[in-house]
Amino acid sequence: MTGLVAAERGIGEIAIADALPEFVVVVFAAVTHLADPWFLFGLLAVGYWFASDRFAAAPRRAGATAIAAVTCAYAATALGKAWFAVPRPPGAVGPADVPTWLPGLLSAWYEAQVLSDGFGFPSGHATGGAAAYLALALVYDRAWTVRRRLLAAVALALAVAASRVVIEVHYLVDVLAGLAVGSGVVLGALWLAGDPRIRRSAVSESAGDPTRSLDPTLPFLLAAVVSTGALAVAVANGHTGEVVEAGIGIATGAGGAIGWRLVDADEPAVPVRIAVPALAVAGGLWVGAYALSGSVWVTLAATTAAVVAVVALPALPERIEALSSARS
Repeated sequence: MTGLVAAERGIGEIAIADALPEFVVVVFAAVTHLADPWFLFGLLAVGYWFASDRFAAAPRRAGATAIAAVTCAYAATALGKAWFAVPRPPGAVGPADVPTWLPGLLSAWYEAQVLSDGFGFPSGHATGGAAAYLALALVYDRAWTVRRRLLAAVALALAVAASRVVIEVHYLVDVLAGLAVGSGVVLGALWLAGDPRIRRSAVSESAGDPTRSLDPTLPFLLAAVVSTGALAVAVANGHTGEVVEAGIGIATGAGGAIGWRLVDADEPAVPVRIAVPALAVAGGLWVGAYALSGSVWVTLAATTAAVVAVVALPALPERIEALSSARS
């Protein structure tokens, strides 16, 4: 199946990127952070924990569904990369052409952005960016207007996709495929979650407030299933890096489904005094999952625990209050 996507699949975009001023490339190296997995999941967690009914009729359902949709998108990316197994552009493997005018600290940062290993099709940043920003635009349906939300989502997704080509870690076809996959997966995830806007034939009492119908359980489980397929393909073909990514996808999907069972879905926003230490704990588990990626089982356990903590957190204040009342 590898032959379906050619290793040499550029159409001249790398030459155009080479001709751009160094300052432009540095700017796009910063733009690419808008779809780093840590940034997107942090953004999604903040929305899930803190959004009020000013943003959605059921903000906890909306936020969890957005997380589930993006988890599905990353699962699809892992499967695609393991399946097609085609390389990135030659410039992505180095050495990096770092602008001489950048100070030392920024030079190290820039080099980290423009050098990437692993496979190149589809672009994970383009997929994740399209999925995250489209999901946010659709689930938080009380913010702004539909037109403004969708324009913002498209602008951010396109900026991220362009950045991956400008810094020469992806070909144009990689990011176009990522944009298509990310957008399609979000619509499919919302359909699974019961969004009446996507299930046009469905008759729902909450049609005026579509987020009241959302249940992210099936999208989370789908992400785990697709990631299991990615794991099988990666193991069969000896793609070690993709084995780790697929394992994290399984744990994220399973952890999200488990965590969602622990909440009532109508909790208020999480108090900052609880969210801050919870974020530190979840972040530590995520870092540990990647740092100990040599052991798949440790990675699975750490990731599952982190995602359960993130998704179940809205239920924690009520349980703490109940325990305090019981003791008193």
